[in-house]
Amino acid sequence: MKQQTTANIRETAKRTIRLESSAIGSLEQFINDDFEQAVAKIAACQGRVVITGIGKSAIIAQKIVATLNSTGTPALFMHAADAIHGDLGMITAEDIVMCLSKSGESPEIKVLVPLVRNMGNTLVAIVGKTDSYLAQSADLVLNTYVSQEACPNNLAPTSSTTAQMVMGDALAVCLIELKGFTAEDFARFHPGGTLGKKLYLKVADLSRLHQVPKVSLHSTLREVIVEISSKMLGVTGVVDENGRLEGIITDGDLRRMLERNMDASGVKAADIMSRNPKVIQDEELAVNALDLMRQYDITQLLVMKGDQYQGIIHLHDLIREGII
Repeated sequence: MKQQTTANIRETAKRTIRLESSAIGSLEQFINDDFEQAVAKIAACQGRVVITGIGKSAIIAQKIVATLNSTGTPALFMHAADAIHGDLGMITAEDIVMCLSKSGESPEIKVLVPLVRNMGNTLVAIVGKTDSYLAQSADLVLNTYVSQEACPNNLAPTSSTTAQMVMGDALAVCLIELKGFTAEDFARFHPGGTLGKKLYLKVADLSRLHQVPKVSLHSTLREVIVEISSKMLGVTGVVDENGRLEGIITDGDLRRMLERNMDASGVKAADIMSRNPKVIQDEELAVNALDLMRQYDITQLLVMKGDQYQGIIHLHDLIREGII
């Protein structure tokens, strides 16, 4: 095995990045009428986008399928080799077929293309050679030509597969904008994991898990301490006789009162509360609560439904749900 120094390794890595960056940058010149038509046809498609390829292109095809599905464009993967052994049956009359290939001359592609053409489906090629069999047979051609692979032997698909992936991303992003696909739409397709929770979990989903700590303006110090301790949130809201929120008392407020050596015998909640507490509406996303906590360097917010006090959302709730 060839001996490499640390400097050699770093330079090889940097050269790879430069070559692939150059390949991506060159794609801009290939965004043309065919690209626009492909976006328009896919957006108007009543079926799915069936994406196929062979070898490394097949792997990129699967990634593009995943991106389209997650952003509101139904898509499925069909391996080019399996297609000619029965998987062609997954294509319906309303589908658009997209074929990925660097050379456009792979044996499997040459067998598959005429079959797709005979079925009457629109064929979109993502291909590196515009004079290839695939390009010449396709209805629309998205050119992903690269002058050089990052591989030192100029053989292993590296720059070319990166270009295919970026072209697929460009399609997906154009479709997102054309369809008006929103963050709320995205959340419907990503309900699992931290990403999903950031997109759909509401403040009310977390605050309703707790009892509502609440005292009146005239509550005694003992009543305040009992309420904070029993509800185990380190905080309580303070309301007036009509139930309107007037302030907040935290463990820290109690400690600061004791540090001032106040006579605690006649202390009422109104004497030690902080007015104008930081609040959040219960229909807000939980991740927005986190943003507010970070902004004000606090660990809890009072939760409101309109002008009605509903409870508390605590930093620990967000940590437990993996929002942080």
